[in-house]
Amino acid sequence: MTLTQLRYLIAIADSGLNITLAAERVHATQPGLSKQLKQLEEELGFQLFNRRGKSLDAITHAGTHVLERARAILAEVGNIQSVAANLRNEARGTLRIATTHTQARFALPGAIAALSRSYPEVSVHLQPAADAELLGLLESGGVDLAVVSTAGAPPAGVIALPAYRWQRRVVVPKEHPLAALDRAPTLDELAAQPLVSYDSSLKPESSLRRAFESAGLQPQIAMTASDADLIKTYVRAGLGVGVLAEMALLPADSADLRILAADQLFAPCTTWIVLRKDSVLREFALAFITGFAPQLERKAVARHVSTGEAVEWPTAPTWRERAVKVAMKPVAVRA
Repeated sequence: MTLTQLRYLIAIADSGLNITLAAERVHATQPGLSKQLKQLEEELGFQLFNRRGKSLDAITHAGTHVLERARAILAEVGNIQSVAANLRNEARGTLRIATTHTQARFALPGAIAALSRSYPEVSVHLQPAADAELLGLLESGGVDLAVVSTAGAPPAGVIALPAYRWQRRVVVPKEHPLAALDRAPTLDELAAQPLVSYDSSLKPESSLRRAFESAGLQPQIAMTASDADLIKTYVRAGLGVGVLAEMALLPADSADLRILAADQLFAPCTTWIVLRKDSVLREFALAFITGFAPQLERKAVARHVSTGEAVEWPTAPTWRERAVKVAMKPVAVRA
């Protein structure tokens, strides 16, 4: 049994049992990957996948157990490599981040740019995903950290560091009847309108949906998208009233859109930096975390991640407060 075989096994599982796609992801040939899988199964003495003709159909019960341990083994290999790189004071590598479009488009650019200035030999790979997929990517080892938002408690079973708090905003074209309001709209007024919002608003656990249901109302979701820019585009096209995160709104949007507060309508959300509990962080990952969330003290984060020592984190700033903190934070550039 080799690490390469375990890596191939995980790639197959994470590629939806598509051998061709798995081979592309691990930069192997399809026959080579299939040969390694066959050798692994022969050594173990049982099949890891059920087959239908030449295609893989499902992971076997035994394969599920092997896959779980394979992920743990490769995670520890990655941790050893991170320890070694940190001891060598190595300033190059790759940081893989899973996040939503809104975070990637509006919240992350400043922190990633600062990281690039401090660690020019570090490449950053963003893995866009829906909210429901982010923790799965993290748990599978596909990314080093995830940036996720919740309207309630932090994600469970992981290390969750509070980055900032944010509210939703209601947006309408300036000729829309709601644009004439000199106050925030009510839930009754919004329930009477077709709404354009994020994909997550279709889920029963959506905090947006829960807000309406707790008031005995049913929202009319006319359209959803994972892309905040698309939401604004379709609001401009007259498809409905937009409900989206405040960080997705730019000063230029006020030229043709009326932006209305909704703080009292929907529960506030918190954006978290999420790590696996078994993580060994590279120094540049720590730099990114404290750059993205300036209220987090670097040594406290490192200590908490490495030892599990309880830390009472400062209250996460609001999106507007964070913007001020980030602007005032000095840029540390490595020699």
